[in-house]
Amino acid sequence: MNGKFVILNFVVKRFQLIHKQNYIILSRSYPVNKRKIFNDPVYGFITIPGEVAFDIIEHPYFQRLRRIKQLGLTDMVYPGALHTRFHHSLGAMHLMRQALETLRLKGTDISDKEAEGVLLAILLHDIGHTPFSHTLESLIVFGITHEELTDLFIRRFNEIFDGRLSVALDIFRNNYPKNFLHQLVSSQLDMDRLDFLKRDSFYTGVSEGVINTERIIDMLDVKHDGLVVEAKGIYSIEKFIVARRLMYWQVYLHKTVIAAERMLVKILERARFLCKKQEELFSTSALSKFLKNNYNKHDFAYNTDLLDSFAALDDYDIFTSIKVWMAHKDCILSTLSRDLVLRHLFRIEISPSPFDKSYIDMIKEKVCRKYKLDKEDADYFVITDLIANNAYNPFNDKINICDREGKIVDIAEASDQLNVAVLSNTVTKYYLCYPKTITKPA
Repeated sequence: MNGKFVILNFVVKRFQLIHKQNYIILSRSYPVNKRKIFNDPVYGFITIPGEVAFDIIEHPYFQRLRRIKQLGLTDMVYPGALHTRFHHSLGAMHLMRQALETLRLKGTDISDKEAEGVLLAILLHDIGHTPFSHTLESLIVFGITHEELTDLFIRRFNEIFDGRLSVALDIFRNNYPKNFLHQLVSSQLDMDRLDFLKRDSFYTGVSEGVINTERIIDMLDVKHDGLVVEAKGIYSIEKFIVARRLMYWQVYLHKTVIAAERMLVKILERARFLCKKQEELFSTSALSKFLKNNYNKHDFAYNTDLLDSFAALDDYDIFTSIKVWMAHKDCILSTLSRDLVLRHLFRIEISPSPFDKSYIDMIKEKVCRKYKLDKEDADYFVITDLIANNAYNPFNDKINICDREGKIVDIAEASDQLNVAVLSNTVTKYYLCYPKTITKPA
């Protein structure tokens, strides 16, 4: 009995010694305070894949994404849609890590440096978004896209981290020799799309957007330096394309969301107009700079401090200012601001063809009488434009299926369960927005 106890005690002590040694080795290669995990409601625990990623997430530039909602004003229709670009960026990074593991297991050569680069590229892919994401992209800055702003941020991080993001920058720009790495970041089947479909479906409660990300990622492979899907994964891809189409109509292009977003745009347009007239107008210091100036790509290139000013601007600046504008003396600004904050949203009509000009003019006349406006100001309350839904674009980068014989075929040709070719057609609809206080013409 004593002999067994001695042996057991030896084994326990030996295990403790090995465990301690492993802990010391792990601690040296990866400091304890940086081995962090996030508890994500969609995927569970997400592990931060390295010191540079950790430090980037901790940086104020990245923390700003906590204050930019992923879906703009969609929460006015789906109350749960309050998740942020911060959530999405971490989720896309998590899926990228899974994709790298899958591709490596299938024999794809991906070095540790390349893995770090593509993980950092996807982590930062949305860092250049303006407040309320796509809605205000052309009203905060001009002639520069959020992708180009993201490029500037990655370059800045590359300076901060002594060149550690050089590979990430090349992958993001599609300048890296291995094309499939860029496809994982930006393509019609990238980790960005996989995460936002699944995440947006989760937070809105729209089950039509649910996709099996694990199945899709498990079916990924690389052929001739291009990302492909194994033939047995074709049904998951068909489901992905259908889910994307349905989410656009039910969430991203939901008519009430469009109405709310158009009102937000008109509020910012009016605020800019008043600033140009030197009218007294409250705004946070971060917002004031961008209301008073039309900054463009050239300005960002030659004014290095401008990126810091942009990084100080988020959803809170916009909505705080709008709440104050509810009491502004300008009738147009105060009315639009009050209606948006109190969710008195515009009526919206949808049509497969453009609205007749006489019909629009009739509504504008009613608006002018109702709000005592000049004719040229009616455009703040009567808005017409178009929306387009294209679930799959075969003329851009394709989603390729690799059959059992190794032949690579576009999903639109390979699918035999539904007509993906039909889903690839762009569907265009026209809309007309105006206040609900205006009687709808018979």
